[in-house]
Amino acid sequence: MSSTTTSVLSVLSDSVRSRRLTPEHEATVKATLPVIGAHINEITPIFYSRMFAAHPELIRDTFNRGNQRSGGQQKALAASVATFASMLVDPSAPDPVAMLSRIAHKHVSLGITADQYQIVHDHLFAAIVEVLGDAVTAEVAEAWDEVYWLMADVLVGAESGMYREAGVEPGDVFRDAVLAGRRDLSETVTEFTFTAPEEFAHARAGQYVSIGVVLPDGARQLRQYSLVDWGVEGFTIAVQRDGEVSAALLDGLAVGDRVDATLPAGDLVLDDRVLAGTVPVVLVSSGIGSTPMTGMLSSLAAAGTAPTVTVIHADEDAASYAQREVTDSYVAALRDAGATVHVVTSYRADGDTVDLATLAASPGESVLPVGASWYLCGGTGFLQSVRSQLEAEAEVLRPAAVNVELFSPNDWLLGE
Repeated sequence: MSSTTTSVLSVLSDSVRSRRLTPEHEATVKATLPVIGAHINEITPIFYSRMFAAHPELIRDTFNRGNQRSGGQQKALAASVATFASMLVDPSAPDPVAMLSRIAHKHVSLGITADQYQIVHDHLFAAIVEVLGDAVTAEVAEAWDEVYWLMADVLVGAESGMYREAGVEPGDVFRDAVLAGRRDLSETVTEFTFTAPEEFAHARAGQYVSIGVVLPDGARQLRQYSLVDWGVEGFTIAVQRDGEVSAALLDGLAVGDRVDATLPAGDLVLDDRVLAGTVPVVLVSSGIGSTPMTGMLSSLAAAGTAPTVTVIHADEDAASYAQREVTDSYVAALRDAGATVHVVTSYRADGDTVDLATLAASPGESVLPVGASWYLCGGTGFLQSVRSQLEAEAEVLRPAAVNVELFSPNDWLLGE
């Protein structure tokens, strides 16, 4: 989608600030939030079970079955509902706007439409009643019903705006993409280049597409992949073996085969000030999290605005850093354009940390620019580590912004 992160966040922020529960419902939600929270991990599996029994097409063609089996998506739902409810009844609760932005972009990348919120509502509330029984009085049900529809209304408004700005009807995001070429980057990562409609040229650095493949049992499963490159002829992604969709792509997709691909979405995008070269940038990744960073480096090199760039990557070893070669090529292009570029790699068996304190120890010689826009992508442990280190070094580094992408359901991030 061509919607900018700034415009989506602005719409969401204005919409969230205008939401209020009635005083009676606020008191009820505040009183019952601990009970709902304590049982939410019992409620959500029942909810999904009920919904998929009534609508098997959703688990077959829309929801990621791997995330359902792991419970990751269920945790994400629990966190999002609880976080939104907390915001409505507690002025000191975390601002849910960033969380809602991630959800809205994900929904658009899956072609979610407003009518599907009713399906979720009906089965979620049936599950709440099943778990809590008589504790769900008419008053409690009415109050939590209002919470749900306030959150749904905020999301539907944001998603409708994104569809409108892209010039498509709600849900009309799937396009034919044909594999034009593939090449192995490492033993575990392969790059795929697809021809696709010119609409994909409107992507922004850091965004992703959903790729759908039909599996042997007839299910069309979807998985999001960050864009490495894109243009009027198509786009390129990097695929690491992890689940049904990646296995189908790696083992079965040949040049000339088609897949479903959704128009680009995602709110981890480069700030326009970074592209203009007026704000320095730090790109931090681990493992396959280097993919969106590669896309950002591509855009920075194309802009040629001589920014200050620091690239930090953590991996198990040099052989595991699948996108090192292409990263090096963009770094060379940036330096040729006059940019100041620092590159830091950290190789450890767990591939799960970098030491920001050491990098920032000597501000006069530091490879970490002050006042930079930071972009982080990787696994949960890695991101938790980097975020906590950034907080500890905030007075030294004074980051202008910290932007995060997690390659799994965002349950631990949603309340942050």
